[in-house]
Amino acid sequence: MMMRVVVTGGSGFIGTNLVEDSIARGDTVLNLDTRSPRNPAHGKYWKNVDLLDATNLCRALCEFGPDVIVHIGARTDLNGPSISDYAANTVGVKNLLAAIEGMKSLKKIILASSRLVCRIGYQPKDETDYCPSTLYGESKVAGERLVRDAGSRISCPWVIVRPTSIWGPWFDVPYKTFFLSISKGRYVHPGAGQILKSFGFVGNTVYELQRLLDAPGDAVYGKTLYLADYLPVDVTRMANSIQRALGVQPIKTVNRNVLRPIAWLGDALKALGWHNPPLTSFRLDNLLTPMVHDLEPLRAIVGELPYTMETGVSLTVDWLRACGDVD
Repeated sequence: MMMRVVVTGGSGFIGTNLVEDSIARGDTVLNLDTRSPRNPAHGKYWKNVDLLDATNLCRALCEFGPDVIVHIGARTDLNGPSISDYAANTVGVKNLLAAIEGMKSLKKIILASSRLVCRIGYQPKDETDYCPSTLYGESKVAGERLVRDAGSRISCPWVIVRPTSIWGPWFDVPYKTFFLSISKGRYVHPGAGQILKSFGFVGNTVYELQRLLDAPGDAVYGKTLYLADYLPVDVTRMANSIQRALGVQPIKTVNRNVLRPIAWLGDALKALGWHNPPLTSFRLDNLLTPMVHDLEPLRAIVGELPYTMETGVSLTVDWLRACGDVD
C-alpha cells in the first residue's frame, strides 16, 4: 500500500537510498534534513528542518501527517570533542518523540541507532547491554534509552534498528574510501587469515527497512534489530571482488605488524588536524576485529534479501564510474 513517509536524515547515505526506493514504490515522501539532498532529483521532497528545532519539527510533521516515520537523522562522525556535539542524537530524539505524541495518523516508527552502542568485538548479552567506545556511540545509547523510556507513550508500534557497516551508492567516508583505495592500488590485505564482518549492502538495508514498515505491528513492536546482510562477509573476499569489478591489479598482502606503525603515523597526523588519514589505530583495529551480529531475528521478519555481495559491488562500482570517481 502507498504510504505517507517521513524520512529524517533523508539527505544522508541510507536516507538517500530509502527516499529513492519510497518514491519508486509510489509513496508520498518528505525528507526532513538540514542538508540539501545528495541526489539533486530529490529536492522537491526536502524540507530544511533541524531536529533541534522542536517547534519547526512538530509543525512539519503535523502538516504532513505521516503514516510512518523512519528516523535516520543523526550526527554520525567520530570527531566531536564532547557528548554535547551529538545533540542531534539525544535532544533530537527527545524532540521527535514529543512531536509524535498523540499523532493519530502515525501507524509505525523506525528509529535508527548504531552498532557502535557496543565497541567492535563486544557481544552484548541483551539489547540494553551497552559498551560504547566513542562519544558517538554514547549518544546513540542515550537515544535508545529515550525511546524505551517513552515506549508506552508512543501511540504506534516502534522498532529500534542498529545499522552495522553499510556500503553502496551514495556512500561516503569510510567505505567509499575503501573502494577508492582499492581503485588506486593503495589498499593492502592485512596479513593472512579470515576476518568476518556483518556488513550490509545498502540495497538490502533499504529492503529490510521497507519490509519492517510493511510488517504487522506486533511482529516488530519494541524490538531492537541489527541491520546487515545475513551472511558475514570475509573482508579479503570482498576486497578482491571490488578489485575484479574495478579491473585493477590484484591486491597485495602485507604483514599486520608492518601496518601497525603506519596506523600510529595516522594517529599522529589526525592529532595534528588531518580529519581523515587513510589508516589509524582505530581503523586498523576495526578492520582486524571480527564483527558478527545475530541477524536471525531480522531474517524471521524480512525474509531473504535481494542482493548478493558481488551484485552489490558491481552496482556500487557502476555508480562510482557514473560519478566520475573511478575509471
